[in-house]
Amino acid sequence: MLILLSIFLLFNEPFTKAEDTICQKMGDPKYALFSKVGDVTIGGIFSIRSVEILPSLEFTQKPQLLSCSSVNLRDFRMAQIMIFAIEEINRSESLLPNVSIGYKIYDSCGSRLSSISATMSLMNDQEFPKGNICNGQYPIHAIIGETESSATVILSRTTGPFKIPVISHSATCECLSNRRDYPSFFRTIASDYHQSRALAYIVKYFGWSWVGAVNSDNDYGNNGMAIFLKTAQEEGICVEYSVKFYRTEPEKLQKVVETMKRSTTKIIIAFLSRVEMVNLLEELSIQNISGFQVIGVEAWTTAKSLITPNSFHILGGSLGFAVRKIDTEGFLDYVIKSFWDSAFPCLIVNSSQLKVNCSSYKDLLVLKNDNEDVPEQRYASNVYKAVYAVAHSLHSLLNCKEKKGCQKNLTIQPYQMVEALKKVNFTIKFGDRVWFDSTGATIAQYEVVNWQQDSDGLIQFKPVGYYDASLPPDKRFVVKTENIIWAGGKLKKPKSVCSESCPPGTRKAAQKGRPVCCYDCIPCAEGEISNETDSVNCKQCPLEYWSNTEKNKCVFKSVEFLSFTEVMGVVLVFFSLFGVGLTMLVAILFYNKKDTPIVKANNSELSFLLLFSLTLCFLCSLTFIGRPTEWSCMLRHTTFGITFVLCISCVLGKTIVVLMAFKATLPGSNIMKWFGPVQQRLSVLAFTLIQVIICVLWLIISPPFPYKNMKYYKEKIILECSLGATICFSAVLFYIGLLAILCFILAFLARKLPDNFNEAKFITFSMLIFCAVWITFIPAYVSSPGKFTVAVEIFAILASSFGLLFCIFVPKCYIILFKNEQNTKQHIMGKIK
Repeated sequence: MLILLSIFLLFNEPFTKAEDTICQKMGDPKYALFSKVGDVTIGGIFSIRSVEILPSLEFTQKPQLLSCSSVNLRDFRMAQIMIFAIEEINRSESLLPNVSIGYKIYDSCGSRLSSISATMSLMNDQEFPKGNICNGQYPIHAIIGETESSATVILSRTTGPFKIPVISHSATCECLSNRRDYPSFFRTIASDYHQSRALAYIVKYFGWSWVGAVNSDNDYGNNGMAIFLKTAQEEGICVEYSVKFYRTEPEKLQKVVETMKRSTTKIIIAFLSRVEMVNLLEELSIQNISGFQVIGVEAWTTAKSLITPNSFHILGGSLGFAVRKIDTEGFLDYVIKSFWDSAFPCLIVNSSQLKVNCSSYKDLLVLKNDNEDVPEQRYASNVYKAVYAVAHSLHSLLNCKEKKGCQKNLTIQPYQMVEALKKVNFTIKFGDRVWFDSTGATIAQYEVVNWQQDSDGLIQFKPVGYYDASLPPDKRFVVKTENIIWAGGKLKKPKSVCSESCPPGTRKAAQKGRPVCCYDCIPCAEGEISNETDSVNCKQCPLEYWSNTEKNKCVFKSVEFLSFTEVMGVVLVFFSLFGVGLTMLVAILFYNKKDTPIVKANNSELSFLLLFSLTLCFLCSLTFIGRPTEWSCMLRHTTFGITFVLCISCVLGKTIVVLMAFKATLPGSNIMKWFGPVQQRLSVLAFTLIQVIICVLWLIISPPFPYKNMKYYKEKIILECSLGATICFSAVLFYIGLLAILCFILAFLARKLPDNFNEAKFITFSMLIFCAVWITFIPAYVSSPGKFTVAVEIFAILASSFGLLFCIFVPKCYIILFKNEQNTKQHIMGKIK
């Protein structure tokens, strides 16, 4: 619709006669603001005036021409640098020798309609009718412009079908990189693909994960913001809001400001053109809103027109990317000394400073002495490069030779210019190399600038870093943070996160319905750690490791075993050695009284063997204490099994001796000859040998071995002895139990034998205690975790050993020590009443 309306405005009278071959625009022609005739012509379109006044479109009368007001100083400088570069080339003897370049520069007034009108005027030269695309003669060979991306899109689409090359100095929209839609478009500035990604990188570099975004609602802003949002998502940056407006939409602008006021983030990504930035500043000033850390783009970051008495309290401390500044040598002198005389012929400078007929230049005359911004022009070199790129292309197409001139009579078609521009590769006098990549753009090189106020109160754009896409990825982006003054004049970098960073030892848990940057910090579970800030997941510690208290480091699990140094171990060792000592005292006492009747009764040899076996029982408990090793594991269970069988075998032998002795007192009984001392020794040996065989088979089949038990506790390792062949251990216990039960039964049968010292009764008590201890041992052993399992086993060994020692030997020791009168054969046999 825009193009149709423009055509209606421009072509509002019918064609002339059919036989006319001149194709021209009807109605009032649009004349170039600056022009010069040459052998070849370069067109230029700049927004030299920035405020358009739309005519009334009532369709009841002939539409009026668009009128403009307000001067855009920056674009006016672009027009100046274009003329400066052309005149410099015309003076050159090596580039296009003997060929003059002319120019026609139009003012688009920042209007899409004016831009189309200027484009049509360039393609259909009404001032020089012979140059007209309708008759195959192209009046221009290339167009330099436009400034804004949206206007450049319209310009490139209009000239595209005719393959007229368009070279922009500042149109950065990534959309223009599409060679299918814009095959004849070039630019001496990088596309916003790089700048948009660099914006995300600078946000990531400063640790901001919670930002707001506002952009111009046009091709430039929408495409640039889309790339930024995609890159921000890849980099883990969350955007609280993304809003947009266009310069002619005040209602949308107010909604944008309201969104900014309600937001929690203070970091604003402003992907705005200069005009939209002016509008946003005005609205923020009206509502007295400040305190935002603004991150901007090259379109407005170094625009001096934004510097107003009320702007610094809003934009002070802003960071942004800027086109790299290059000093265009000779341009300042040209502007001051020569340009005004040639551009404004109405000025006659004499002694009276007479001005003649300058009414048509009244809007521009105010700029005559306004030259202080010339050194700050960052786009000047881009226009300079664009003009030289066209000149080098023409040089190659006209077969120019140094000092011999060029073949002026050659007809150059637009598509030839396009192909020639694709191949240009030269270095300008300032040292910069000029070439175009496959998308028609140059390499991305930006300065990072910071809005600061100097001691005189003047605002300056201080370089604090750079971004260079030609460098390796790790060297592309450099910022000197210490040189930055942040928003509000602060020296400390602002902080902007939706949620505070999760410290090591915690993980991030997303909050339902909110962006990923909004999360809760959840402590890692037991056995898991996170050793980085903002960990998404906690890592499981290796099998033998456990998380420390802070959950930020895996440490070796504490190793648990019954140690000689801990209280429980010391107590058990004490009772074990106490039992050994007590047994040895009994043995010494019995040895000293070996000739007394009570010691001789039912075979003193078995008594001493029993005391020896009890000593081994007490000592074998020590093998259960300390760190389990391969040898200690094999020793502790086999020693326990063998010594207890030896002990019970002795008790069983004593029980049998008691029974046999009673039978032997009966008339005609000769039974003792069948169970004399030799048979007693052999029985003990036989019973014990069976256990030894079981233990040997155990050690051969699958011996006990050290084992790290991690089942009971996740946070510690229990060092214990695995039983190996469990069936062999069961056989050892079963055999001990079998002998104990047999001994108990025989002792129970002999408990009422008619003697004053009924040893069978004491053996019965001892076996009762023994069986009770080991019966209760089994469930306690199974249910006790860790070192308590070993302690229960040691306790059972000691309890049963003390039970045998006390029940069998203490009564005898009592008689020996305190009732010596009872230590007689008659008393023991029960013959003294």
